[in-house]
Amino acid sequence: MCESLIFLFILHFSGDTLALTYEVGSGMSYENIGDVPLENLNPGDSVLIHYRTEPYCEKWVIARSGTASDNIVFKGIPGPGGELPVIDGRDAVTRLELDYWSEERGVINLGGSSFPNQDPDYVVIENLDIRSGRSPFTFTNDSGQPGSYSDNAASIYAISGDHVTIRNCILRDCGNGFFASYQSGNITIECCHIYDNGIEGSYYQHNNYTESNGIIFQYNHFGPLRAGCDGGNLKDRSCGTVIRYNWIECGNRQLDLVESDHSGIYNDPAYSETFVYGNILIEQYNEGNSQICHYGGDGSNTDHYRKGTLYFYNNTVISKRTGNTTLFRLSTNDEFADARNNIVYVTDNGNRLALLNVHGTLDIRNNWFKTGWVETHQSGFQGTVINSGGIVTGEFPGFADFGSEDFHLAEGSPCINAGTSLHADVLPDHDVLFQYIRHCQYETRPYDGIFDIGAFEYQNTGISNDTDLSGSPFMPIVYRSGSSIVFSRLEPGASIRIYDTAGRLRHSSVEIAGELYYWNVNNVLNGIYLYLIEGDDDISGKFIVMR
Repeated sequence: MCESLIFLFILHFSGDTLALTYEVGSGMSYENIGDVPLENLNPGDSVLIHYRTEPYCEKWVIARSGTASDNIVFKGIPGPGGELPVIDGRDAVTRLELDYWSEERGVINLGGSSFPNQDPDYVVIENLDIRSGRSPFTFTNDSGQPGSYSDNAASIYAISGDHVTIRNCILRDCGNGFFASYQSGNITIECCHIYDNGIEGSYYQHNNYTESNGIIFQYNHFGPLRAGCDGGNLKDRSCGTVIRYNWIECGNRQLDLVESDHSGIYNDPAYSETFVYGNILIEQYNEGNSQICHYGGDGSNTDHYRKGTLYFYNNTVISKRTGNTTLFRLSTNDEFADARNNIVYVTDNGNRLALLNVHGTLDIRNNWFKTGWVETHQSGFQGTVINSGGIVTGEFPGFADFGSEDFHLAEGSPCINAGTSLHADVLPDHDVLFQYIRHCQYETRPYDGIFDIGAFEYQNTGISNDTDLSGSPFMPIVYRSGSSIVFSRLEPGASIRIYDTAGRLRHSSVEIAGELYYWNVNNVLNGIYLYLIEGDDDISGKFIVMR
């Protein structure tokens, strides 16, 4: 008698195709990720990886392409306490039907595959804890043979792929947390916790190492590297680099924004503009280099250096270093930085803060610096600092609670309403619309027509909604978390209505139980949305959906 194995799928129509959802985990249709026919994924397909107490010791390649309207999605389904499914590279096993190269370079690879052999365009990876892809750990490769990770292996290694989103993931205990090569493009890294990476005694592995044709980092927490590891935190060689609303602490440098050796990147017009805004950058103590941000290049061919403009605004920079701290190292006098509306606070004496190293031109306006700051600490200084006015100095910028690292502004801070307008070249695409929430979340930044200095806008209620809620015991906070807009601190039994800017009702929910409500925006168009929270006190506001 012949027996048939019946596999259960969740089917839904996606565009003109029938999309499949593969459920992975204990008691699911697929026990392991490698049981899924990864080589046959199509636009709109989803691989849902359910949390289980034991990690998935598996590794694989994504080499199938979605479309703009129908992404291929690998999504973790959290456990009862919000625990993310763990993908562990140690002793990981690869699906034998796959055939790809550079297996030693990543726990999850994007592209670089003979079978399947598509570029992984329009791919989303979210809600996964991906770890332990580094030497001396080993794995079983796609031929069933033993393999060893290289020192520069990564949690996710993007050889190629366009329009790739990594969202709400933990990337840790690897040589590099995230690595993208020059054949990748339009990558978004958001709401991720990236930390505990590197190789002991080496400067060449980092929490992030990317060289992409267009990349955005937003709402991430970049933490310390592994003990004894000397690499940088966010190192990038891309064009079209945007770093906004992140918390970046520790590393040899917090930001290392240097040159590409690939003509498709350094000849792109976007290579000459880099945008860094709304971030919290922290030199915790005396780790690594004393420079916060390096911009330009670190190789021998200076012709390929960025030689453009670094737009650096509305950041909060903290250095707890004893001794000298340098805000910028601009590699040559062809590098230019426009720095405005930033707080730069050092715990040591003010003269320990220098703005430039040796080279470059820096235009400063409406920043807060500690009294006594200097242009440079170098005797052979060749750079230029242009003071365009509005500089505020003092001993302390007026943080809410420095000891607990609450860098919001307290009442009476000299940074309140002391900012200036943004450079015309950053508008409208790079306006400061949000501010960071610890950790890996964000909220709308309130705006009263005058920027405050720093990454946070002062508001005496501490709430970023448009309505004055100071008389209400329920003061909602609206923020983005992963794929959802979160409404928190709701009044019991409240109702929510969400409209687009044309006044069309897009979503509603009545009699909400509890103080939290999540609206999934995976299939929501980018744009501005208006909300109305109805209860004893009606509250309205707006938020923006961006990908």
